[in-house]
Amino acid sequence: MRKNITIKHAVKKYGQNTIIPDLNLKVKEGEFFTLLGPSGCGKTTLLRMIAGFNSIEGGDFYFNETRINDMDPSKRNIGMVFQNYAIFPNMTVRKNVEFGLKNRKLPKDTVRAQAEHFMKLMHVYEYADRLPERLSGGQQQRVALARALAIEPEVLLMDEPLSNLDAKLRVEMRSVIKEIQNKVGITTVYVTHDQEEAMAVSDRIAVMNQGVIQHIGTPKNIYQRPANLFVATFIGRTNVVKAKLEVVEGKSFLHFSCGYKTEINGVRKEMMKNQDVVVSVRPEEYRLTTENVDGIDATVRDCVFLGLNTHYFVTLSTGEEAEIIQESTIDSIIEKGTKIRLTINTEKVNVFNSDGSENILYGVLNDKNEEA
Repeated sequence: MRKNITIKHAVKKYGQNTIIPDLNLKVKEGEFFTLLGPSGCGKTTLLRMIAGFNSIEGGDFYFNETRINDMDPSKRNIGMVFQNYAIFPNMTVRKNVEFGLKNRKLPKDTVRAQAEHFMKLMHVYEYADRLPERLSGGQQQRVALARALAIEPEVLLMDEPLSNLDAKLRVEMRSVIKEIQNKVGITTVYVTHDQEEAMAVSDRIAVMNQGVIQHIGTPKNIYQRPANLFVATFIGRTNVVKAKLEVVEGKSFLHFSCGYKTEINGVRKEMMKNQDVVVSVRPEEYRLTTENVDGIDATVRDCVFLGLNTHYFVTLSTGEEAEIIQESTIDSIIEKGTKIRLTINTEKVNVFNSDGSENILYGVLNDKNEEA
Protein backbone atom coordinates (compact mmCIF):
# COMPACT_ATOMS: atom_id res chain seq x y z
CA MET A 1 0.00 0.00 0.00
CA ARG A 2 1.40 3.38 -1.00
CA LYS A 3 1.57 6.07 1.66
CA ASN A 4 1.14 9.78 1.89
CA ILE A 5 3.43 11.56 4.32
CA THR A 6 2.18 14.29 6.63
CA ILE A 7 4.47 16.38 8.82
CA LYS A 8 3.00 18.79 11.37
CA HIS A 9 5.06 21.41 13.19
CA ALA A 10 8.33 19.48 12.98
CA VAL A 11 11.19 20.73 15.16
CA LYS A 12 14.79 19.55 15.04
CA LYS A 13 17.50 20.74 17.45
CA TYR A 14 21.10 19.87 18.08
CA GLY A 15 21.70 21.17 21.59
CA GLN A 16 20.77 24.85 21.58
CA ASN A 17 20.98 25.03 17.78
CA THR A 18 17.59 24.84 16.05
CA ILE A 19 17.92 23.35 12.56
CA ILE A 20 14.21 23.10 11.73
CA PRO A 21 12.04 25.55 13.74
CA ASP A 22 8.46 24.70 12.68
CA LEU A 23 7.88 22.78 9.45
CA ASN A 24 4.62 21.58 7.90
CA LEU A 25 4.52 19.40 4.81
CA LYS A 26 2.31 16.92 2.99
CA VAL A 27 3.67 14.53 0.36
CA LYS A 28 0.93 12.98 -1.73
CA GLU A 29 0.56 9.26 -2.31
CA GLY A 30 2.67 8.10 -5.25
CA GLU A 31 4.29 11.46 -6.04
CA PHE A 32 7.94 12.25 -6.63
CA PHE A 33 8.62 15.00 -4.10
CA THR A 34 11.98 16.79 -3.88
CA LEU A 35 13.53 18.72 -1.00
CA LEU A 36 15.79 21.30 -2.63
CA GLY A 37 18.10 23.82 -1.04
CA PRO A 38 21.68 24.86 -0.32
CA SER A 39 23.99 22.84 1.91
CA GLY A 40 22.99 23.13 5.55
CA CYS A 41 19.37 24.13 4.89
CA GLY A 42 17.95 21.10 6.73
CA LYS A 43 16.78 18.94 3.82
CA THR A 44 18.83 15.84 4.68
CA THR A 45 18.00 16.32 8.37
CA LEU A 46 14.29 16.25 7.50
CA LEU A 47 14.73 13.15 5.32
CA ARG A 48 16.50 11.34 8.17
CA MET A 49 13.67 12.30 10.52
CA ILE A 50 11.20 10.67 8.13
CA ALA A 51 13.45 7.58 7.98
CA GLY A 52 13.80 7.39 11.76
CA PHE A 53 17.56 7.97 11.76
CA ASN A 54 17.30 11.36 13.52
CA SER A 55 15.43 12.19 16.72
CA ILE A 56 12.39 14.45 16.57
CA GLU A 57 12.30 17.30 19.10
CA GLY A 58 8.80 18.45 18.22
CA GLY A 59 5.84 17.86 15.93
CA ASP A 60 4.20 14.79 14.42
CA PHE A 61 5.11 12.59 11.45
CA TYR A 62 2.51 10.37 9.78
CA PHE A 63 2.41 7.70 7.09
CA ASN A 64 -1.27 7.90 6.16
CA GLU A 65 -2.98 7.95 9.57
CA THR A 66 -0.18 6.16 11.45
CA ARG A 67 2.04 8.34 13.64
CA ILE A 68 5.63 7.18 13.14
CA ASN A 69 7.57 9.41 15.56
CA ASP A 70 8.45 6.53 17.88
CA MET A 71 8.32 3.73 15.30
CA ASP A 72 11.55 1.78 14.78
CA PRO A 73 13.08 2.52 11.34
CA SER A 74 12.90 -1.20 10.43
CA LYS A 75 9.12 -1.11 10.95
CA ARG A 76 8.46 1.88 8.67
CA ASN A 77 8.74 -0.14 5.44
CA ILE A 78 10.95 2.40 3.71
CA GLY A 79 13.59 1.97 1.03
CA MET A 80 16.67 4.18 1.34
CA VAL A 81 19.21 5.15 -1.33
CA PHE A 82 22.29 7.03 -0.13
CA GLN A 83 24.77 9.40 -1.74
CA ASN A 84 27.63 6.90 -1.42
CA TYR A 85 25.58 3.91 -2.70
CA ALA A 86 26.13 1.98 0.60
CA ILE A 87 26.12 -1.40 -1.12
CA PHE A 88 28.13 -4.19 0.50
CA PRO A 89 31.54 -4.48 -1.18
CA ASN A 90 31.99 -8.16 -0.23
CA MET A 91 28.68 -9.24 -1.77
CA THR A 92 27.79 -9.82 -5.40
CA VAL A 93 25.10 -7.73 -7.07
CA ARG A 94 22.59 -10.55 -6.55
CA LYS A 95 23.37 -10.90 -2.85
CA ASN A 96 23.16 -7.12 -2.37
CA VAL A 97 19.70 -7.01 -3.94
CA GLU A 98 18.57 -10.09 -1.99
CA PHE A 99 19.81 -8.75 1.34
CA GLY A 100 16.65 -7.00 2.54
CA LEU A 101 14.44 -9.81 1.29
CA LYS A 102 16.43 -12.42 3.24
CA ASN A 103 16.18 -10.30 6.37
CA ARG A 104 12.42 -10.56 6.04
CA LYS A 105 12.69 -14.35 6.14
CA LEU A 106 10.93 -14.77 2.81
CA PRO A 107 11.02 -18.16 1.00
CA LYS A 108 14.13 -18.72 -1.15
CA ASP A 109 12.15 -18.88 -4.38
CA THR A 110 10.45 -15.57 -3.58
CA VAL A 111 13.75 -13.93 -2.71
CA ARG A 112 15.37 -15.04 -5.95
CA ALA A 113 12.39 -14.11 -8.15
CA GLN A 114 11.96 -10.70 -6.54
CA ALA A 115 15.67 -9.89 -6.78
CA GLU A 116 15.82 -10.94 -10.43
CA HIS A 117 12.76 -8.84 -11.25
CA PHE A 118 14.35 -5.64 -9.89
CA MET A 119 17.80 -6.40 -11.27
CA LYS A 120 16.21 -6.67 -14.70
CA LEU A 121 14.15 -3.54 -14.10
CA MET A 122 17.34 -1.63 -13.24
CA HIS A 123 19.34 -3.25 -16.07
CA VAL A 124 21.96 -4.84 -13.78
CA TYR A 125 20.89 -8.48 -14.15
CA GLU A 126 23.85 -9.24 -16.43
CA TYR A 127 26.15 -8.22 -13.56
CA ALA A 128 24.42 -10.41 -10.99
CA ASP A 129 27.55 -12.36 -10.07
CA ARG A 130 29.95 -9.40 -10.05
CA LEU A 131 31.33 -7.67 -6.98
CA PRO A 132 30.68 -3.90 -6.72
CA GLU A 133 34.35 -3.08 -7.35
CA ARG A 134 33.89 -4.27 -10.92
CA LEU A 135 30.97 -1.89 -11.56
CA SER A 136 30.91 1.74 -12.63
CA GLY A 137 29.43 4.38 -10.34
CA GLY A 138 26.21 4.44 -12.33
CA GLN A 139 25.91 0.65 -12.18
CA GLN A 140 26.50 0.68 -8.42
CA GLN A 141 23.76 3.26 -7.97
CA ARG A 142 21.41 1.10 -10.04
CA VAL A 143 22.19 -1.81 -7.70
CA ALA A 144 21.47 0.39 -4.68
CA LEU A 145 18.13 1.38 -6.20
CA ALA A 146 17.27 -2.23 -7.06
CA ARG A 147 18.04 -3.26 -3.47
CA ALA A 148 15.86 -0.46 -2.07
CA LEU A 149 12.93 -1.34 -4.36
CA ALA A 150 13.18 -5.12 -4.03
CA ILE A 151 11.62 -5.10 -0.56
CA GLU A 152 8.62 -3.27 -2.08
CA PRO A 153 8.69 -0.37 0.40
CA GLU A 154 5.76 1.96 0.85
CA VAL A 155 8.04 5.01 0.84
CA LEU A 156 11.33 5.52 -1.04
CA LEU A 157 13.83 8.03 0.39
CA MET A 158 16.85 9.20 -1.64
CA ASP A 159 19.61 11.39 -0.24
CA GLU A 160 21.67 13.11 -2.98
CA PRO A 161 21.90 9.78 -4.87
CA LEU A 162 23.60 11.23 -7.96
CA SER A 163 26.08 13.69 -6.49
CA ASN A 164 29.04 11.28 -6.77
CA LEU A 165 28.49 10.65 -10.48
CA ASP A 166 29.96 12.59 -13.38
CA ALA A 167 27.77 15.02 -15.31
CA LYS A 168 26.81 12.64 -18.12
CA LEU A 169 25.92 9.81 -15.73
CA ARG A 170 23.86 12.16 -13.57
CA VAL A 171 21.68 13.08 -16.55
CA GLU A 172 21.32 9.40 -17.50
CA MET A 173 20.51 8.26 -13.95
CA ARG A 174 17.95 10.95 -13.24
CA SER A 175 16.01 9.74 -16.29
CA VAL A 176 16.29 6.16 -15.01
CA ILE A 177 15.10 7.13 -11.52
CA LYS A 178 12.10 9.07 -12.81
CA GLU A 179 11.14 6.31 -15.23
CA ILE A 180 11.33 3.61 -12.53
CA GLN A 181 9.41 5.74 -10.04
CA ASN A 182 6.66 6.20 -12.62
CA LYS A 183 6.53 2.45 -13.27
CA VAL A 184 6.50 1.43 -9.61
CA GLY A 185 4.35 4.37 -8.46
CA ILE A 186 5.99 4.57 -5.05
CA THR A 187 5.81 7.68 -2.86
CA THR A 188 9.31 9.16 -3.16
CA VAL A 189 11.11 11.89 -1.21
CA TYR A 190 14.31 12.99 -2.93
CA VAL A 191 16.99 15.32 -1.56
CA THR A 192 19.28 17.37 -3.80
CA HIS A 193 20.99 20.75 -4.01
CA ASP A 194 21.04 20.53 -7.83
CA GLN A 195 18.28 22.75 -9.24
CA GLU A 196 18.32 21.24 -12.72
CA GLU A 197 18.11 17.73 -11.29
CA ALA A 198 15.14 18.72 -9.14
CA MET A 199 13.37 20.31 -12.10
CA ALA A 200 13.93 17.19 -14.23
CA VAL A 201 12.60 14.52 -11.86
CA SER A 202 10.04 16.12 -9.56
CA ASP A 203 6.28 16.25 -9.50
CA ARG A 204 6.62 18.93 -6.81
CA ILE A 205 9.53 20.67 -5.15
CA ALA A 206 9.94 22.21 -1.70
CA VAL A 207 12.63 24.89 -1.71
CA MET A 208 14.21 25.14 1.75
CA ASN A 209 16.46 27.70 3.41
CA GLN A 210 17.64 27.65 7.04
CA GLY A 211 15.15 24.94 7.98
CA VAL A 212 12.17 26.83 6.57
CA ILE A 213 10.20 25.90 3.45
CA GLN A 214 10.13 28.92 1.16
CA HIS A 215 7.95 27.60 -1.66
CA ILE A 216 6.26 24.32 -2.59
CA GLY A 217 5.02 23.80 -6.13
CA THR A 218 5.54 22.19 -9.50
CA PRO A 219 8.85 22.94 -11.24
CA LYS A 220 6.98 25.18 -13.71
CA ASN A 221 5.20 27.17 -10.99
CA ILE A 222 8.34 27.69 -8.93
CA TYR A 223 10.42 28.76 -11.93
CA GLN A 224 7.84 31.10 -13.45
CA ARG A 225 6.37 32.65 -10.27
CA PRO A 226 8.77 32.17 -7.33
CA ALA A 227 7.35 33.16 -3.95
CA ASN A 228 10.33 35.31 -2.97
CA LEU A 229 13.72 36.51 -4.16
CA PHE A 230 15.60 33.60 -2.54
CA VAL A 231 13.58 31.11 -4.58
CA ALA A 232 14.02 33.16 -7.75
CA THR A 233 17.81 33.24 -7.37
CA PHE A 234 18.12 29.60 -6.27
CA ILE A 235 16.00 28.08 -9.05
CA GLY A 236 17.81 28.73 -12.30
CA ARG A 237 19.80 31.86 -13.13
CA THR A 238 18.42 35.35 -12.83
CA ASN A 239 19.47 38.99 -13.00
CA VAL A 240 18.47 41.10 -10.00
CA VAL A 241 17.81 44.78 -10.69
CA LYS A 242 16.52 47.45 -8.33
CA ALA A 243 13.69 49.66 -9.51
CA LYS A 244 10.74 51.72 -8.35
CA LEU A 245 7.10 50.78 -8.80
CA GLU A 246 5.06 53.81 -9.79
CA VAL A 247 1.27 53.80 -9.93
CA VAL A 248 -0.31 56.35 -12.25
CA GLU A 249 -4.08 56.48 -12.87
CA GLY A 250 -4.55 52.84 -11.92
CA LYS A 251 -1.63 51.58 -14.02
CA SER A 252 1.68 50.36 -12.63
CA PHE A 253 5.11 51.09 -14.10
CA LEU A 254 8.64 49.89 -13.38
CA HIS A 255 11.05 52.81 -13.33
CA PHE A 256 14.74 51.85 -13.44
CA SER A 257 17.53 54.15 -12.22
CA CYS A 258 18.92 54.47 -15.76
CA GLY A 259 15.68 56.19 -16.79
CA TYR A 260 14.00 53.26 -18.56
CA LYS A 261 10.30 53.00 -17.73
CA THR A 262 7.87 50.26 -18.73
CA GLU A 263 4.35 49.28 -17.78
CA ILE A 264 3.96 46.11 -15.71
CA ASN A 265 0.66 44.25 -15.46
CA GLY A 266 -0.43 41.74 -12.84
CA VAL A 267 0.55 43.62 -9.67
CA ARG A 268 -1.63 42.47 -6.79
CA LYS A 269 -4.27 44.99 -5.78
CA GLU A 270 -2.93 45.46 -2.26
CA MET A 271 0.56 46.10 -3.67
CA MET A 272 -0.54 48.86 -6.09
CA LYS A 273 1.37 51.69 -4.47
CA ASN A 274 4.57 53.64 -5.08
CA GLN A 275 7.43 51.66 -3.58
CA ASP A 276 10.98 50.40 -4.03
CA VAL A 277 11.07 46.96 -5.63
CA VAL A 278 13.52 44.30 -6.77
CA VAL A 279 13.04 42.90 -10.27
CA SER A 280 14.12 39.37 -11.21
CA VAL A 281 14.87 39.16 -14.93
CA ARG A 282 15.94 35.73 -16.13
CA PRO A 283 18.56 35.74 -18.92
CA GLU A 284 15.99 34.73 -21.54
CA GLU A 285 13.61 37.53 -20.43
CA TYR A 286 15.86 40.34 -21.67
CA ARG A 287 15.40 41.49 -25.25
CA LEU A 288 18.59 42.68 -26.88
CA THR A 289 18.86 45.08 -29.80
CA THR A 290 21.36 47.42 -31.38
CA GLU A 291 18.55 49.65 -32.64
CA ASN A 292 17.69 53.01 -31.09
CA VAL A 293 14.67 52.08 -28.98
CA ASP A 294 13.62 53.08 -25.48
CA GLY A 295 15.46 50.73 -23.14
CA ILE A 296 18.43 50.14 -20.87
CA ASP A 297 21.84 51.10 -22.26
CA ALA A 298 24.46 48.36 -21.94
CA THR A 299 27.80 47.22 -23.31
CA VAL A 300 28.69 43.64 -24.30
CA ARG A 301 31.58 42.38 -22.13
CA ASP A 302 31.73 38.85 -23.50
CA CYS A 303 29.69 36.30 -25.43
CA VAL A 304 29.59 32.52 -25.60
CA PHE A 305 28.10 30.65 -28.57
CA LEU A 306 26.44 27.41 -27.41
CA GLY A 307 24.73 26.25 -30.58
CA LEU A 308 21.01 26.77 -30.03
CA ASN A 309 21.61 29.81 -27.81
CA THR A 310 24.22 32.54 -27.43
CA HIS A 311 24.98 33.86 -23.94
CA TYR A 312 25.90 37.54 -23.63
CA PHE A 313 27.49 39.04 -20.54
CA VAL A 314 26.86 42.76 -20.41
CA THR A 315 27.43 45.80 -18.22
CA LEU A 316 24.41 48.07 -17.76
CA SER A 317 24.77 51.85 -17.80
CA THR A 318 24.21 51.77 -14.02
CA GLY A 319 27.34 49.61 -13.60
CA GLU A 320 25.32 46.49 -12.83
CA GLU A 321 26.19 43.30 -14.71
CA ALA A 322 23.72 41.01 -16.43
CA GLU A 323 23.57 37.76 -18.37
CA ILE A 324 21.37 37.49 -21.46
CA ILE A 325 20.44 34.38 -23.43
CA GLN A 326 19.36 34.87 -27.04
CA GLU A 327 18.44 32.26 -29.61
CA SER A 328 21.34 31.93 -32.05
CA THR A 329 20.68 33.11 -35.58
CA ILE A 330 22.59 32.86 -38.83
CA ASP A 331 23.60 36.50 -38.37
CA SER A 332 26.95 37.30 -36.79
CA ILE A 333 27.34 37.33 -33.03
CA ILE A 334 27.37 40.78 -31.43
CA GLU A 335 31.01 41.58 -30.70
CA LYS A 336 32.58 42.55 -27.38
CA GLY A 337 32.44 46.27 -26.72
CA THR A 338 29.26 46.80 -28.77
CA LYS A 339 26.77 49.28 -27.34
CA ILE A 340 23.30 47.74 -27.11
CA ARG A 341 19.83 48.44 -25.76
CA LEU A 342 17.87 46.10 -23.52
CA THR A 343 14.16 45.86 -22.91
CA ILE A 344 12.45 43.29 -20.70
CA ASN A 345 9.60 40.88 -21.24
CA THR A 346 7.25 42.23 -18.58
CA GLU A 347 4.89 39.27 -18.96
CA LYS A 348 7.54 36.94 -17.51
CA VAL A 349 9.67 38.96 -15.08
CA ASN A 350 9.02 38.78 -11.33
CA VAL A 351 8.78 41.76 -9.00
CA PHE A 352 9.42 41.59 -5.26
CA ASN A 353 9.04 44.04 -2.41
CA SER A 354 12.18 45.92 -1.37
CA ASP A 355 13.55 43.22 0.96
CA GLY A 356 12.76 40.40 -1.50
CA SER A 357 10.52 38.54 0.95
CA GLU A 358 7.38 38.57 -1.21
CA ASN A 359 6.43 38.44 -4.89
CA ILE A 360 4.00 41.31 -5.48
CA LEU A 361 2.55 39.83 -8.70
CA TYR A 362 -0.48 37.60 -9.12
CA GLY A 363 0.10 33.96 -10.06
CA VAL A 364 2.24 32.61 -7.20
CA LEU A 365 1.01 29.09 -6.44
CA ASN A 366 2.50 28.02 -3.13
CA ASP A 367 1.28 24.74 -1.62
CA LYS A 368 2.93 25.55 1.70
CA ASN A 369 -0.02 27.77 2.39
CA GLU A 370 -2.20 24.66 2.59
CA GLU A 371 -2.85 22.97 5.92
CA ALA A 372 -0.58 19.97 6.32
